[in-house]
Amino acid sequence: MNRIDARFKDLGARGRAAFIPFFTAGDPAPETTVELLRRVQDAGADVVELGFPYSDPIADGPTIQDSYHRALRRGLRVGEVFDMVRQARDRCELPIVAMASYSLVFRMGMEDFMDRCLAAGLDGATVPDLPVDEAEPFFTMAKERDFRLVCFATPATSEHRRELVIEHAHGFIYYIAVRGTTGERTELPPDLVDNLAALKRRTEVPVTVGFGISRPDQAAAVAGHADGVIVGSAIVKRMAAAANAREDPVETALGFIRTMAAATRETN
Repeated sequence: MNRIDARFKDLGARGRAAFIPFFTAGDPAPETTVELLRRVQDAGADVVELGFPYSDPIADGPTIQDSYHRALRRGLRVGEVFDMVRQARDRCELPIVAMASYSLVFRMGMEDFMDRCLAAGLDGATVPDLPVDEAEPFFTMAKERDFRLVCFATPATSEHRRELVIEHAHGFIYYIAVRGTTGERTELPPDLVDNLAALKRRTEVPVTVGFGISRPDQAAAVAGHADGVIVGSAIVKRMAAAANAREDPVETALGFIRTMAAATRETN
């Protein structure tokens, strides 16, 4: 069984939401990423989303964009990201999901990208700029390889595309809580709970929520209605501040992840 499916099945049996941290591969350094991957399970993570740095991401706000640019300025290449995952797998049993621009996938070729993901130890991918209604070959290939291509849904997703997401979704659905790009928010949308309930009534695939979650109270609130909570910008921001202050970005990230992961369990 794919690690993503196994993890959500176990959490569902225990009535728990997953905590899913995001961090950028190679920021502030490749060895930082490897250490985080090796240690993040002990901090309470259930699944990891790993960003593949790209020069022009379409869905990411300034915090994650800056982290991508820092990694690229240091000369990071896509092959190094696969190497980081491969190195970390000696002590990391968690599902790891790549977040990669379709430009990177297209340049490499769908089949080669997926094969390299699997060889490195990645369990699935989110490709935010690949429209679900144009992804049929990718979904077919993913199913053949037991690889999970995670679909997105947003408050503005049309009914037609929402039906395609429900039809093709495997692993989990990534529900984008807010309109706009990634980044910390002081408040989450008032219609979030209703939107989640409507989506969950139509699919048995786990539904996770990301974009805008930055505080423990927000994580706890979302965990009461979703199958998973994704936190990215708040982690990346704290790591960058720690690196600038010559503090340990790994310990900073793990401390914050412990707090947020504990919050997701408060309502379960």
